[in-house]
Amino acid sequence: MAYYHRSSLLSVLFLLVALVCEARVLQSPGFVQTQNTQFVLDGSPFFFNGFNSYWMMNVAADPSQKNKISEVFGQATASRLSVCRTWAFNDGGNQALQISPGVYDERVFQGLDFVISEAKRYGVRLILSLSNNYKDFGGRPQYVNWAKSAGAPVNKDDDFYTSEVVKGYYKNHVKRVLTRINTITRVAYKDDPTIMAWELINEPRCQVDYSGKTLNGWIQEMATYVKSIDNKHLLTVGMEGFYGDSMPEKKAINPGYQVGTDFISNHLIKEIDFTTIHAYPDIWLSGKDDSSQMAFMQRWTMSHWTDSRTIIKKPMVFSEFGKSSKDPGYSLSARDSFLNAVYTNIYNFARNGGIGGGLVWQLMAEGMQSYDDGYEIVLSQTPSTSGLITQQSNKMIALDRV
Repeated sequence: MAYYHRSSLLSVLFLLVALVCEARVLQSPGFVQTQNTQFVLDGSPFFFNGFNSYWMMNVAADPSQKNKISEVFGQATASRLSVCRTWAFNDGGNQALQISPGVYDERVFQGLDFVISEAKRYGVRLILSLSNNYKDFGGRPQYVNWAKSAGAPVNKDDDFYTSEVVKGYYKNHVKRVLTRINTITRVAYKDDPTIMAWELINEPRCQVDYSGKTLNGWIQEMATYVKSIDNKHLLTVGMEGFYGDSMPEKKAINPGYQVGTDFISNHLIKEIDFTTIHAYPDIWLSGKDDSSQMAFMQRWTMSHWTDSRTIIKKPMVFSEFGKSSKDPGYSLSARDSFLNAVYTNIYNFARNGGIGGGLVWQLMAEGMQSYDDGYEIVLSQTPSTSGLITQQSNKMIALDRV
């Protein structure tokens, strides 16, 4: 009997521990918000470590592949990653969400429903991007082609920002996504705190106007429109961080060129809640050695963190960074060293306020070689990288209590 009671008590103890662990994973019920230069959740500071997995909706649309979403979320939460950035668009082409303007594939939309419901189940918050600068998954080129086919006077990708027809298509997509009622959770996207934020467009660029002013007008219009439908969620632009003409002296921080954005003025728009930067020194400074690329990364992060805090006065997310296996002289240890340096920067800046966290590019499940871009990380196959990521997660989460 004594043994029975002991084993019963142990069983109860293990059950309680499991419930406590599960409770830690489950999301707090509130929406992530901002307060000055900090993210907050239910009144407390919210720091995070996160990841990109742009492919999730696309893969989830195939019932035989859905397990890959659960696998990545499971591995991510084991590494205490709590924010995921992914696409809420696929315009025209293969397995499109939006087949043509205003025409949607319900099967693909249900794939996105599944991604959101699984994120909730695993306690991960989502940053959902609404369009793309590039032709991948449709993006600006597809919108302009649709308008051209409809007889609108457009002829270049940059007409995306100024054509009334194209802007109408984009707004229709925004409304369709934000008002979507999830077929699994029965919660409208705009009412779901699983979603941390919306992103207007991934890496916007504008070749016809390097100053940032054309893009500024578009951001103002679209940000106002998003907030008119959904004022519960945070909103960001989706920028890489290139400086423009509003503060010319800042352009020296750019990697030698402009892309038509203005980090300062674009993020000062009232309806934009936080700033973002991306950094790919292996691409932007491809002719330079590792130490030069790392020095650039330090300057890039420091400058944007400072400007976010002191000029823009909004929190920052380092929402894309990585090192490609296609880089000359690549090794796993070189990638780990790069990630460790970025993570150290993020943590040190976060300790002083102004940055919420970073999102590595990108996590994948096993058996997804068709999506490989050189930057892919499969946590189960790279224990050294997985350990680095978990260590960063623990350090960022600890800041919640400081």
